[in-house]
Amino acid sequence: MTASSPIDTVVFDIGNVLIDYDPRYLYRQLIADADEMESFLSDVCTHEWNLEQDRGRSFRDGVEERIALFPGRADLIRAWDTRWQEMVSGPIPGSVAILEEIEASGMPIFAITNFSREKFAETQKRFAFLTRFRDIVVSAHEKLIKPDPAIYRLAIERFAIRPETAVFIDDSLPNVEAASDIGFNALHFTGPEKLRADLAGLGLPIKG
Repeated sequence: MTASSPIDTVVFDIGNVLIDYDPRYLYRQLIADADEMESFLSDVCTHEWNLEQDRGRSFRDGVEERIALFPGRADLIRAWDTRWQEMVSGPIPGSVAILEEIEASGMPIFAITNFSREKFAETQKRFAFLTRFRDIVVSAHEKLIKPDPAIYRLAIERFAIRPETAVFIDDSLPNVEAASDIGFNALHFTGPEKLRADLAGLGLPIKG
């Protein structure tokens, strides 16, 4: 990718760009059979259900709704809340190093993330580097989730940035495509090494 204008801002996604998140990290401990675990994640605590917490529903309400539908899985459903942090194995070191290099250069860094209100507060306390952004748009705070174009427009206004001079980084291709449609120089994150090369190619002040 070649930017049409010099880049002056970087906007990060958080989950699976800067921190390694996967519900399987927890549920492999709780459900021994791999097929049963996958069934639980596809039929009980589904991606669509979890997105409602990212949209602003409380974990308490979300858990109660699932238990009402699947009372025999109550303990496993409650673990999605009480043991949520075990779904995050830790930071993605190469990505955090990139963030730190960009910050050290003086270039503004921001974030747009699909995240629940409760778990984002916990995760920000757990990982100090998540406090280094100049500002963050958190989906649950805004009742908007990526790839809704409205969340990108809100971020552009709040951050006071121009999308054509900003890079947006996300692991979700639909989120990347939506950001590109708004005007961002949007990069699909597949790993720190590729991200580093892509950013260096756009002229950012990091080692290629």
